[in-house]
Amino acid sequence: MNPAAARLRQLLAGPDLLVCPVLHDALSARLALEGGFPTAFMGGFGVAATRYGLPDTGLIGFAEMVDQLRSLTTAVPGFPVIADGDTGYGNAMNVRRTVDEYARAGAACILIEDQLWPKKCGHIDGPRLVIPRDEARLKIRAAVEAARDVDILVLARTDARGRHGLDEAISRARDFEAEGADIVFVEALQSADELAAFARAMRKPTWANMMPKTPLVSRARLKEMGFKIVTYNVILPAMIQATQDVLKALAKDDMDRAPPIAAFGEVMRVVGLPQYNALETRYAAAE
Repeated sequence: MNPAAARLRQLLAGPDLLVCPVLHDALSARLALEGGFPTAFMGGFGVAATRYGLPDTGLIGFAEMVDQLRSLTTAVPGFPVIADGDTGYGNAMNVRRTVDEYARAGAACILIEDQLWPKKCGHIDGPRLVIPRDEARLKIRAAVEAARDVDILVLARTDARGRHGLDEAISRARDFEAEGADIVFVEALQSADELAAFARAMRKPTWANMMPKTPLVSRARLKEMGFKIVTYNVILPAMIQATQDVLKALAKDDMDRAPPIAAFGEVMRVVGLPQYNALETRYAAAE
């Protein structure tokens, strides 16, 4: 049994709207867990940016994402991390292997989408290219069937809204639901009415993403619409702004104008130095 997947199933069966920060590495995952969030999403957007300084345009692949995921989940055992599997990095057979390896790496759930590779962030200007609907459905079928063997949930995403309209996007989401996806997601919805129409059309738990193309809607309203999970991609932008501000202050030799920073002791606590010291003492030989 995958304890992270079991915990996510419990959360999905509960009454709450799950607030899910988008993160990118072991440190941000540990901070999200400490912050009391029930789950978190490891997005390729942040992994590409922080690991390579690259945009989310399909420039990183399967092995790099699995490696990042493994280091992240190791830092937060049992925390239900939902991980970005992009398009599954190939055809339906590639999807099966991606699902298997993400489960082995400790993810509670994997996102598989229907973009044409190389994919792009759904909120970059312009519509996204998507694969044919039948092919998209079969890839979700492959993901769901593989997931049964390794105990991981499947989040099925469509990016069809931009190029093909809301009706086609909802039809694809219904296909994914029929194939057994645990959570369904239409990316880049463009109004509160569209969000409501999508949530109303689904039976499985639905996912809302508060990113630029989608208007910011209150959590109370999202819960009323029927959404189960809402994501916020705020960690990376906050990190970039804070880093820029502190470097400007440092360059001007004016640290009084720098944003607040964590004390050294707090940094050491977050990265686990007290636990390390306790173990080191346990294994220290008598002098």
